[in-house]
This record gives sequence, C-alpha cells and structure tokens, in this order.
Amino acid sequence: MRLAFSTLGVPGMPVPEVLRLAARSGFHGVELRAHPEEPVHPGLDRAERQRVARQFAEAEVALLCVAGYPRVAASGDDAPVLDEMRALLELAHDLGAPYVRVFPGGDTVGGPGDTGSGPGGTEGDTRAVRRLRQAAETAAGLGVRVLLETHDSHATGADAARVLRAVDHPGAGALWDVMHTWRGGEDPDETYRLLAPHLGYVQVKDIASRQDTTPLPPGEGVLPLTDVAEVLTRATDAQAPAPGQGTGAEWLCWEYEKRWYPQIRELPALLPQVRAHLLGLLADAA
Repeated sequence: MRLAFSTLGVPGMPVPEVLRLAARSGFHGVELRAHPEEPVHPGLDRAERQRVARQFAEAEVALLCVAGYPRVAASGDDAPVLDEMRALLELAHDLGAPYVRVFPGGDTVGGPGDTGSGPGGTEGDTRAVRRLRQAAETAAGLGVRVLLETHDSHATGADAARVLRAVDHPGAGALWDVMHTWRGGEDPDETYRLLAPHLGYVQVKDIASRQDTTPLPPGEGVLPLTDVAEVLTRATDAQAPAPGQGTGAEWLCWEYEKRWYPQIRELPALLPQVRAHLLGLLADAA
C-alpha cells in the first residue's frame, strides 16, 4: 500500500512546500483540499494548472485526489451541484489526479444505526443517485472518478453502497473515511465488504472518542486502525484485480483536520510518526 496525507492538515501551505514535506516524510501522494482559501481550487487558470501538474511530476509525488465540497444529497436545484462537480472534475483532469471527493450532505444526518429512511436517506438517495450518474458520465469522459465519502447523512458503508449500487457507473465510487463508518457502528470488515466493489481509497485518522473527534497523533486514539490494516492487507493478498482495476486497497490517506482544530499540534512534525505507525500496522497485518 502507498501512503498519502491530506492538505487539510497544512491549511494554506503552498504546493512546493507540500511536495517537499511529502518527499521528506516518505509519503507517496497528497490529497489536495480544493477550496478558494487554498492554493489549488477550480478558479486556477490553465497556466496555473499546468504549473501545479508539473510541480507534482517533477517531485515524483502522486496527486491522489482533488477533495471538494459538493453535497450530492442536499436539497435544492441540481444545476449548482452539477456545475461544482464538473469544475472539480475538470480541475482533476488538468492536474492529473484520478479522483474527486464529494460529500453526501443530505438534509437529515443519521446517528449510529440510522437506516437512512428520512430525508437524508430516501429523498437524499434519489438526489444523490441522479446527480452522481450525471457526474460519473462526465468523470468517465475525463478519465477521472468521482468518489462519495462516507460522511454526514451517509456516514456508513451501507449508506454509500446503497447509493452507488443505484448509480451503477464505473465513473462513481467510494472514499472510505474510517472515522465516520466507525462512529456509525459499522465494523471494518463489514464496511470493506460493502464498499469493495466501489472503493477508490481509504482515509484514516485518530480521535479521542465517539463524542470527541479532536484529531490525535496516530495510535493515541480509539479508531480501529489495526483492524482496518488487517482488512486491507487481506483484501490485497486475496484479490487479483483485472488489468487497469484495483482492489480499492492501494492507498491509505492520513487526514488531520488542522483547519478545523487550529489548537492541535502541527502536522509536519507528526508525519514521520504517522508514516511509521501506518507502516507498522500494515507490516503486523501481513
């Protein structure tokens, strides 16, 4: 497996510094937060996009994903959501990123055990399926995939898989955020079973408790990262993907929400510890 980190942990850091940090810390890739307050976002012109793509290529660091904020299950008109997704997909294509991240964002956020039967479920599912089908067509034409993150109204693998089975398009897939599926009461084995047909990659972190999601250094919290490593290692060993396809178990991305928790420790100093911890978990699982 290859390791990446999200720039949510280094808000506002210029791309060259991000790339030097990745290389210095031994990470293979980067998930770029695409937001107007960040250096990379859909408002970049062609020359700026070419420069970013060239910087990644010269650094030999993979641009894993353009992480955007469209909410595909939210109420309202389709057009603004589709326009936002198209802009992100075109940005990912121009930068050479294989994935774009989107959120569900349904009107009802369920807790553990929620079946998604409320507005965030049935009606939200309908909106999400309709919008993701259109985005998936666009994505496929650009050589990109749009990934629905397990988050908010559709926090579990069951929620995301329910939508993606209905979308039924290779241009749409899943991003497994382990914190949200765990908080939703789902075991990692079950989450992987549900998401495996759709999985792009896996996002991990550590937190204090189900109630306190303040980011912690790896191994200091309660998330079942050992179990996740074992699940992904078994999946990688057991599956022989067809040419051009993967198991969804090729990338682990460390998400550290410094942007939302400015009081926590700085990510650059933690990255060597993150790398050592994740590689240790994977080695123990092998």
